[in-house]
Formats: sequence, structure tokens, C-alpha cells
Amino acid sequence: MHSAGILVYRRVEGRTEVLIAHMGGPFWARKDDGAWSVPKGQVEPGEEPLDAARREFQEELGLPAPEGELLPLGDVKQSGKTVTLWAVEGDLDPAEVVPGTFELEWPPRSGQTRQFPEVDRAAWVTVDDARVKLVKGQRPFLDRLPA
Repeated sequence: MHSAGILVYRRVEGRTEVLIAHMGGPFWARKDDGAWSVPKGQVEPGEEPLDAARREFQEELGLPAPEGELLPLGDVKQSGKTVTLWAVEGDLDPAEVVPGTFELEWPPRSGQTRQFPEVDRAAWVTVDDARVKLVKGQRPFLDRLPA
């Protein structure tokens, strides 16, 4: 499996902040540390990873990725799949996020399918805070951000 995404960053008062999203759905609802992600998703067969990254950003946050130079951050193996990210310097208001949804049988083995948001909130956090909040497999990307 291959996923691709875009990590938006900005500089505020001499420090770097990144935009991350808390994963939606019942499994992540009561978790915080290690329960956030860069907006990303699966690369479809025949799709270019950068096209998938842009599509997934829009699907997950309901907003286009900021315009700007996309800097490749490379690949990381995460939970048996390859994640490819690009970084872009930009800004957006997390209050404007309108997440996409996914369906899940909930409660488990109930036969009932419910819709949940792909992400339930997005926030700007410092790189140090992101090292705690991001799922472990995505943390190496933070070291690849421009200085």
C-alpha cells in the first residue's frame, strides 16, 4: 500500500508550526498523543503520488492545499505501507476545515453502518508538540522540514 500527503508549515515568531489533523472515528475519539496525522491517503492504481496527495488533502480537510513550492520530504514506512509526503509553506484557518466522511460498522459486529468524519479537528502545533501528537510512523518527516 502507498499513501501520499501534504504537510503544511508556517513560521511564527521564529518557530516552525505544522498543520496536523486528529483522526476521526470511534477508535481515536479518546486519544490525543499519537492520534494525529498529516492529511494523507491512499494512492489509487495509476495515480501519481503528488496528485493523490492533493486529492487527499482536499478530501480530508475540505480545503485545497495552499499554493506554493512543494518540497519533497521523501518516504517513510508506516504500518506496513509507504507514506510519501511533500511540504508546503502556507497558512489556513483550521476553523474552516470541513472534513470528508467514511463508513464503519459501529458498534463492532452490530450490523449497523455509521458515518464518521475522516478528521474531527485540525490544529497548528509546534514541531516539538507534533513529535508527540503525530502517529509514530509520521514523526520522521518533521526532521526533513526546511530549517
